[in-house]
Amino acid sequence: MVIDSHQHFWKYDPVRLDWINEEMSILKRDFLPADLSLVYQDAGVDACVAVQADQSEAETDFLLALADQNDFIKGVVGWVDLRSAALPERLMHYHDFPKLKGFRHVVQSEPDPNFMLGKEFQKGIEQLHQYGFTYDILIFPNQLHAAIETVKNFPNQKFVIDHIAKPYIKAGKLKEWAANMEIIARCPNVMCKISGMVTEADWGNWKTQDFTPYLDVVFQAFTPTRLMFGSDWPVCLLAGSYREVKNILTSYLESFSESDRALIWGSNAAHFYQL
Repeated sequence: MVIDSHQHFWKYDPVRLDWINEEMSILKRDFLPADLSLVYQDAGVDACVAVQADQSEAETDFLLALADQNDFIKGVVGWVDLRSAALPERLMHYHDFPKLKGFRHVVQSEPDPNFMLGKEFQKGIEQLHQYGFTYDILIFPNQLHAAIETVKNFPNQKFVIDHIAKPYIKAGKLKEWAANMEIIARCPNVMCKISGMVTEADWGNWKTQDFTPYLDVVFQAFTPTRLMFGSDWPVCLLAGSYREVKNILTSYLESFSESDRALIWGSNAAHFYQL
């Protein structure tokens, strides 16, 4: 089974989705399950995990409703205010939704590179484990130090790094990001999504081989047992078609064993998110 561990849905709203700028005009429309199911039929994908794109509980509820209506959406990564004093009550509320697997905060948009180390945020992360919720880490490379400290602070919490921590592929920067990815991968409670790479490259001119050095790093650091495929649809459409994005990983995995490929294409995501 092929599972897309990372994609988004939205009904386009320029205020709510204000991160979509003029350069991203292709994203200024609705993207819903009916659209994605056609893409999956063409690309040979069986199921997905829908991830929040807006920081509100309304977003979480929207994704859960879509998951209830569409069986191929096997899990949801929503948003809840991890810094709120009311967090215990909200986690208890969401614990009753079997398709809600975890939460994410758009840490990459926080100006403080040490945002994750804030007292309230750390307290929020600490509470996820008792409810069985995962946490998706969405960061830029300069925030990896805080992420490393966070995952070490909570060794029983299940974490996954989104978009291989968004290295600066277009600029060809590798060394510092690679060193920190090797460090965070030493924590056995952390997995990594092979996703979001094309939008960190030159959108109109990338080549498959541009991603090889970055894939080499994460495969050596995490091994196939802790990596999972994600498309980042529809954001990936900024830099190519769904099939083109998927083919980057298909090409890289040509020399891997069938068992390793099965882990990366679906089994690891199913296990991590308990799909």
